[in-house]
Amino acid sequence: MNSSAAATDAAAAVDGEPVVELQSLFKIYGQGDAEVRALDDVNLHIEHGEFLAIMGASGSGKSTAMNIIGCLDSPTSGCYRFHGVDVATLDAYQRALIRRHYIGFVFQGFNLLAKTSALENVELPLVYRKVPKRERRERALLALDAVGLASRTKHVPSELSGGQQQRVAIARALVSEPSLLLADEPTGNLDSRTKLEIMRLLVELNRQRGITIAMVTHEPEMAQHVSRVAWFRDGRVLGEGTPEQLFERGQLRAGFS
Repeated sequence: MNSSAAATDAAAAVDGEPVVELQSLFKIYGQGDAEVRALDDVNLHIEHGEFLAIMGASGSGKSTAMNIIGCLDSPTSGCYRFHGVDVATLDAYQRALIRRHYIGFVFQGFNLLAKTSALENVELPLVYRKVPKRERRERALLALDAVGLASRTKHVPSELSGGQQQRVAIARALVSEPSLLLADEPTGNLDSRTKLEIMRLLVELNRQRGITIAMVTHEPEMAQHVSRVAWFRDGRVLGEGTPEQLFERGQLRAGFS
C-alpha cells in the first residue's frame, strides 16, 4: 500500500467500523522478572461521534493506550485498526500521515509556541501540510472562532489565560478537521472554573459538530460529562459504561451528586 492510499483508506469511514478498534492488545517492556505489561490484553473501541473518557490511576495503562491510538507508539502484539485499517501494516511515514491528517492532539501543557500569535499557532499544522497561506489563514480564523477566541488572534500565549491557551490548543487540533481528537489530561493545569469551561467546549464540539473525542483524565468530575468511560487498572480495561454506571459500581467516586 502506498502512502496516499493508506491515508485515503484511513480517512474513509467504513460502514459499521469503529473509528478505533483495539483487539487483544499487549504492550510489554522488559523480559523475565523485569517484564512489565503496560497493556495486558486490552479490547476497546471508539465509535463515530463518541466522547470517551479513558480513566485510571497512574501506571494503569491509560497513557500507553492513548499513545498507541495516536500512532505515537506501537503495541507488542495484538491489532489496532483505525477506520478499519490495520495500523501494523503501515510504515513509519504512513503512520505520520495518519497523525498529520486525521488525528488532532490536545495536551495538558498546551504546547504552544511562546513568541507566536494564537493565529499562527493554529496555522502551524496546515503549514506542515503545505496548505496555501490564504486558505490556512481562513481555516485558522474559523477554528479560533469555534472555540470563542475570534478576538484574541494576535495575542501570544503569555497574553492569554490558561483556559484561553488551551482553547488555542484545541483550535490547533481542530484546524486539520481530524476524524479523531485525542485529549491527554486537557484540564490538568487549569483551575476549577476553567476546567468546566474547557469541558463544556469539548462537549459542545462533540455534540454539535459530531467530533469523535477520546480523553485521558484522572478527574471523575470531568468524566461525568462524557458519553462513555473505559476504566483501566494494571494494564487492563476493568470496566466500561456510562459515567453513571461506573459510579454505581464504585469506580467513579467523585463528581456526582
